[in-house]
Amino acid sequence: MIRMPNGRELIAGLGEDPTFGPVVLFGRGGTAVEVINDKALALPPLDMGLAHAQIERTRVSRLLRRYRDKPQADLDAVALTLVRIAQMSADIPEIRGLDLNPLMADENGVIALDARVEVAPCARAPAGGNPRFAVAPYPRHLERRFALRDGTRIYARPVRPEDEETYRRFFRRVTPEDLRLRFFAPVKDFSHVFIARLTQIDYARAFALCAMDEADGEMVGGVRVLQGPEDEASGEYAVLLRSDYKGRGLGWALMRCAIDYARSVGLKTLKGHVLSENRAMLDLCARLGFEVIDDREDLGLKTVILDVAHEGLSEPAYPSTTTT
Repeated sequence: MIRMPNGRELIAGLGEDPTFGPVVLFGRGGTAVEVINDKALALPPLDMGLAHAQIERTRVSRLLRRYRDKPQADLDAVALTLVRIAQMSADIPEIRGLDLNPLMADENGVIALDARVEVAPCARAPAGGNPRFAVAPYPRHLERRFALRDGTRIYARPVRPEDEETYRRFFRRVTPEDLRLRFFAPVKDFSHVFIARLTQIDYARAFALCAMDEADGEMVGGVRVLQGPEDEASGEYAVLLRSDYKGRGLGWALMRCAIDYARSVGLKTLKGHVLSENRAMLDLCARLGFEVIDDREDLGLKTVILDVAHEGLSEPAYPSTTTT
């Protein structure tokens, strides 16, 4: 019924490791899958880079490339299948096992010819998702959409490792003075190492949103909260806006997202360090109910602290945020 003269037989699916929980499987498929034993395992969640790396760890990856009269298989389609399998495990933790064998791949894409699924009851994680993951998955529930004062529509989502170029374009449109106020020193070199610290985070211990203008898809701001030791139940925030988006309500909205996140994970206090000359941020913090105090070690700094459980806003929250 399925005619794929250039098809390669693969296997993809999910397994369960007693120590690390769900694992994504990829390798050579077909009826002799156990005899050939060409497979690679990876911990979900996956992005396209990790999925391609998993594929490259197998011998069958060489058959997916062009050779003799066979065109190269659609490697992106194979990788996307692995990414979606990993996301399926995050969204449906009741899935304990999944085999797609054979998963046929050729130059036009992939198609599963046979599938086997194992299911079992599973308690959901507090925020939804799979509680057995060794690595926290992408927190889709933190995505937000809202409008600024001038009607600009904003889509705020958790940062992803593949956002490096997005951040690089964003920094090009932030003035040197605004960068200095954010990082407390002039910043000129946006190296891979520098941006990786901002985009490759542990979702279980950190919160980082990048705000995108829905009109052009470009990043216009970001906010992050780093959690302290569990026994302290505190977090430290940082926020930065693209310079042409200041004064439009974006900073207020992102700070509200940070406060909502802090409350949702049970933090008691949220604090930040602000240069004394950064009056705009200090005024925003005061309106949000932060206590502003002098830094004991640096007279040029202010420490702002919010009691998350007893937040006291001096004006109504703006703008309202909604989940996607």
